[in-house]
Amino acid sequence: MTSKSDSQRQDERRNIPRTDQLLALPEAQAAREKLAEHAVRAVIRGVVKQAQRGVIAPADVTAKVRDALNNASPYSLRPVLNATGVIVHTNLGRAPLPEVAIAALADAAAYTDVELDLPAGVRSKDRGRGAINALLAACPGAEDALVVNNGAAALLLATAALAPGKEVIISRGELIEIGAGFRLPELIESSGTALKEIGATNRTHLADYEAALGNNTGAVLKVHPSNFRIEGFTTAVDVPQLRGVLQKHNKSRGEGAGQVSLIVDLGSGLLVPDPTLPEEPSLKEQLDADADVVIASGDKLLGGPQAGIILGTKKAIALLKKHPLARAVRIDKLRLNALEAALNAPANAVEEALHIDSAEYRRRTEEVAQAVGGEVVAHAGRVGGGGAPEYPLEGFAVALPEELAALLRVGQSAVLPRVHQGQCLIDVRCIPASQDTALIAAIRKAQELQPEE
Repeated sequence: MTSKSDSQRQDERRNIPRTDQLLALPEAQAAREKLAEHAVRAVIRGVVKQAQRGVIAPADVTAKVRDALNNASPYSLRPVLNATGVIVHTNLGRAPLPEVAIAALADAAAYTDVELDLPAGVRSKDRGRGAINALLAACPGAEDALVVNNGAAALLLATAALAPGKEVIISRGELIEIGAGFRLPELIESSGTALKEIGATNRTHLADYEAALGNNTGAVLKVHPSNFRIEGFTTAVDVPQLRGVLQKHNKSRGEGAGQVSLIVDLGSGLLVPDPTLPEEPSLKEQLDADADVVIASGDKLLGGPQAGIILGTKKAIALLKKHPLARAVRIDKLRLNALEAALNAPANAVEEALHIDSAEYRRRTEEVAQAVGGEVVAHAGRVGGGGAPEYPLEGFAVALPEELAALLRVGQSAVLPRVHQGQCLIDVRCIPASQDTALIAAIRKAQELQPEE
């Protein structure tokens, strides 16, 4: 038997405005200039469902629909002020692009000459040549380059092309998980190669590599650990040592037997050595050590868009370009243009955050603290994105009550702080100085919304 309250709710639902009436609202007509018809209907349907569930009153539906349509957007990703002190923040899309790279994205969104020789009026085979030339200029130790969709795609292609149907030797201490549950062994073996694990988690010796090399060896893979460090009783073999072993092995096999390639996966994308990160290896160092290919991500320390960057010898890169997988992992025109622009830009957000002026950093932090009633405390930032794991970047933060963090995350101008030891910490390292005013306004708004004790 239906209760009285259920009957009342059913009666109230009869007063919900009809969809055709809501679709005829002036706000719906205006929304169609930026939204497809199905998107307009989805906005309206979302409000109506709230009324059907009793979340809002039927009398409020029209007003709620008007407001929702006025604020509707054709896309859902929101800008966020990164106040965590983590420069390459994976959950926030890693590295923010330089202004010139943002402009490059916009230009590439239109028709472009990505695969066209304009003077000749014929199809060009030089797709991505601008980005490749920029990479070669930035890393003159490389003979050639290739850009693919992301770092995982680069590693997949490199192992498939340089060790087809053969073994890839790797230290057990470098069998990492790269994020979202994807593990290096599973990724590499999906290319049709077989992994040959050597050494132990904490110690792998040169003799382990020498003993593992055989007639079925296609490549040796050296991986820079991501997001962790092994300390204490450890031993690892560096790239120059590996090159020496491979030169001796390849010479003994002769050209006809096929050569064993040396693949180095750095991940972080540091182009040249940086004294701020003394333990982080660079692409230049690995190329100088005669690695056949070096792999890096475009959206980490390099400061560009997501991309898998492969630098190396002409012979090795030619094999990668000819492999069928190269088409499957091809990068789009937008990111090609943005990567070229990021490489040619005089500076980027990653470099600026990494080498921030300490006095200016402190001054900005104090200004924010004074404006919102916070306390300036010491705070160590991080590179993030697998770069320089556990290496602290000494700095400052504004300490505020912990409960403010949730309000900041969902504010109209979203702010992501760090919550640590019962405090909400605001670090301006990764926030442009031009956005300090917006940051202060967002904090004040959140403070106004805090419930009174």
